Amino acid sequence: MTTVHVTEDTINQARELRDELQRFLREYEFGMREVETKISILRDEFTHDHAYNPIEHVKSRLKSPDSIVEKIARKGIDEPDFDRIRAEITDIAGVRVTCSFVADVYLLFDLLTAQDDITVRTVKDYIAHPKDNGYKSLHAIIEVPVYLWAGALSVPVEVQFRTIAMDFGASVEHKIYYKFSNQVPSHLVDSLSDAADAAAELDSRMERLHREAHGIPLRQLPPPPPTPPTPSAPPTPPAPRVVGI
Repeated sequence: MTTVHVTEDTINQARELRDELQRFLREYEFGMREVETKISILRDEFTHDHAYNPIEHVKSRLKSPDSIVEKIARKGIDEPDFDRIRAEITDIAGVRVTCSFVADVYLLFDLLTAQDDITVRTVKDYIAHPKDNGYKSLHAIIEVPVYLWAGALSVPVEVQFRTIAMDFGASVEHKIYYKFSNQVPSHLVDSLSDAADAAAELDSRMERLHREAHGIPLRQLPPPPPTPPTPSAPPTPPAPRVVGI
């Protein structure tokens, strides 16, 4: 057996790295909690003042150190340090908001991002522009201020908005892709796309029933959140939508 001599300096360096990693992750945890608080306040206001709750449930997650390392490798980040990770990886903290209807998704997005201390960095509207496999959700990277003893810090948080049907479909899709290590047979990909279409139809039907039961009139929404254009394929303007409140 080989004996490795560990010096006190080596131990201290390891402890310093551990402490720095913990401080790094706490920044994102605090940012995530700020977003959760904002969404909780919106939910309570709707419940008490409007007798209607557009939010079914909220989940949050913080990437583990292993997940961060894997993403560093996937993005090909050479010689990463904490500043580089902050700049390159924006989904370390994530909040998922599951809504009743598609109109609620856009309503919650508008209400959250209209707040003065929120900065929207990027938006990917996979509801207006679904992925090839039928995946639908509204993704936004927002920055929220976190006030620490050393001063204010702007923390990026990924917020995903989706309906119940979208959430169920995404959950099943994730399990299938995990089962096949992302190498999913084409016939299953086709079936996932068909299921996503069926879920979209269910969303539309249930929203119509909701409107009819509550006598809610249709009114047009403004265009969806802008998706930053790419040089090769600028986004196509989506069709008009309706809102349920």
